[in-house]
Amino acid sequence: MSRRKTLPLAALTLALSGCASLIPPGPPTTLQLLDVSDWHAQLDPLTVGSGSSAVQVGGAAVLSAYFKQDRAANPHTLTVTAGDAFGASPPLSSFFGEVPAIAAMNAMGFDADTFGNHNFDRGTAALQALIDRAKFTYVAANLQNLAANLKNVLPYKIFTVGGVKVAVIGLVNPEAPTLVAPGALGTLQITDPVAAATQARAAAKAQGAQVFVAITHLGVTRQDPTTQAASGPLIDFAQSVQGFDVIFGDHTNEQFSGVIGDALVVENLSKGATYAKVNVMYDPAKGRVTGRTNTFVVPRADAVTPDPAVVQALASYRTQLAQQLDRKIGVATDLFPRGNNIERLGEVALGDLIADAFRARYGTQLAIQNGGSIRSSLPSSYAPQDKSLRRPAPGYQPGPPYDIVAGDVYSVLPFGNTVVTRTVTGSQLYAALENSVSALPAASGRFLQISGFSFTYDVSRPVGSRVVSVTLEGGTSILKDAATYTLALSDFTNSGGDEYTMFADGQGTTRELDAQVVLEYIQQLGTVTPTVGQRIRAVGGT
Repeated sequence: MSRRKTLPLAALTLALSGCASLIPPGPPTTLQLLDVSDWHAQLDPLTVGSGSSAVQVGGAAVLSAYFKQDRAANPHTLTVTAGDAFGASPPLSSFFGEVPAIAAMNAMGFDADTFGNHNFDRGTAALQALIDRAKFTYVAANLQNLAANLKNVLPYKIFTVGGVKVAVIGLVNPEAPTLVAPGALGTLQITDPVAAATQARAAAKAQGAQVFVAITHLGVTRQDPTTQAASGPLIDFAQSVQGFDVIFGDHTNEQFSGVIGDALVVENLSKGATYAKVNVMYDPAKGRVTGRTNTFVVPRADAVTPDPAVVQALASYRTQLAQQLDRKIGVATDLFPRGNNIERLGEVALGDLIADAFRARYGTQLAIQNGGSIRSSLPSSYAPQDKSLRRPAPGYQPGPPYDIVAGDVYSVLPFGNTVVTRTVTGSQLYAALENSVSALPAASGRFLQISGFSFTYDVSRPVGSRVVSVTLEGGTSILKDAATYTLALSDFTNSGGDEYTMFADGQGTTRELDAQVVLEYIQQLGTVTPTVGQRIRAVGGT
C-alpha cells in the first residue's frame, strides 16, 4: 500500500501562485459612466424652445428610460451625480421633504452621489433622513467632523464593474457654508478638495482600485467665446490633481468636456437637460486606462416611453400636490425668463416682480431678493393636470398669454424662505450692494434684484468700491451714511447668507413665506407683464 505525499503549505501556495501567473490577463473592458449634473429633483421634464419648436427634455422617468437603454447596451455601467440632486427643488419634491427625489433616484438606479451646498438647505438632520432612504452610496472625502454630523457617508467607494475595480471619490464645494443658512452644516468643515482627493485616491489604490473617478460639486464658471478655454473651480481642481481617469463637475450649469492633465473632465447642463455617457477603456494586460470618450445626450421625452417604475414611485405625491397647487392664480402676458444665469448678472423682470411683491405687502421703502433664490421661470415646469390651461409646455393650450398656477410660484421660490422687515442704514445698503456686484463679470447667486430704488455700478473699479450711486424711487439720493430706511428681504439674506454679513445683526421682524407673498401679489394684480426698467445699471468701464 503506497502512501500519498502531501506538499507543505508553503510549497502548495507557491505552486498555486505560479499557476496564477501563467493565467493570461482578461481582454480589454469598456466601462460606461452615466452622469447628470445639478439635478435639483427635476422630476418633470423641462420645456426647451417655444411655440411649435418646443420640446420636453429630462425628467426622472424619461432619464431612467434612457439609462435603461444604455445599461442594456453595456451592463458594465455606473450611474453617478455630484451633489444638489435635491434642494432648490420644484414642489413635487420640495413639498414632501425631498423624499420623492430619493425615491426617484433609487428607481433610476444611481450608484453614487456626493453633496453640494443645496443638500444642506434643511440642515444635517433632514439630510441624514434622506441618506438613510437612499439605496445608493454617498461619498465625500473632504468633510471634517463627518462622524459627528452624518452617518453612512464614505470618502470613496470601490465598485467592481466588468471585473475592474473603480474608485468613486466625492468632493464637496468649499464655499458651501456661505451659500446656505448659517449653521446648516452643523460642525462639518469642508477641507481642500485637492488634498482630500489625493489622499482618498492613494487609499483606494492601496485597496486595489484600478480606475479612479472623482464626482465633484465644482463647476466651470466661464468658457471663452473665442478660444473656448474654460476656467473655474472644476478646471483648477483638474489641473491640480494627478492619477484620475474621469472627473465629473457640477454646480454651474455649464456644458464642458475636455482632457485636462490625466483626466477626462465633464460637466453637464443642469436639471437633466443633458447627461453624459462616458466610455472608459481599461486594458488588464497594461494595467491602465487606454482610452476615454464622452457623449452628451439630450434626453427628449418624445423619444422614449417613460420608465413606469419611476412614474409609479411618484404617482401618490403627484396626486397630493395637484390638490394643493393646481389652482389658477393669474395670467402672464408672456414668459418671465430665468436661466443661463441672467438673474445672477443683471436686473430681470421676475426679480422685479418678486421684490415689488415684498415691498407692496409690507409697505417698506426698499426690497431686495438674491438672484440665487430664484429657481425657475414663470410659468415654470410645474405640470398641472388641467390640459386646457395655456402653458409653455407641449400638451397644453398654446400661449402667450399663459395661465399661472400656484405651483409655479413655489417652483420659482422653493426654499421656504420667510420675508423679514427691518431698518437699514445707508452705509449698510451700500455694503450690501457692493457684495451684490462683487463677483461680476462672473455670475453669482448673491446678485440682488431690487425694488423701491435704483443704483449704478462700475465693474472696472476694485471690488468693494464699485457702487457709484444709489437713488430712491422718486429721485432722492441715498447716501453712504447713518440715515435709515425700511427694507423687506428674505430671512436667508437677513441672517448673513450669500455673505450678506452686514445684515446679520439680530434685527428684523419675521413675516410670511416669500412664495405666499408673491402668490397673493399676482392674484391681486390678476395679469402680470414681464418688463425690465432701469433699476440696476452698469456705467463706466467693463
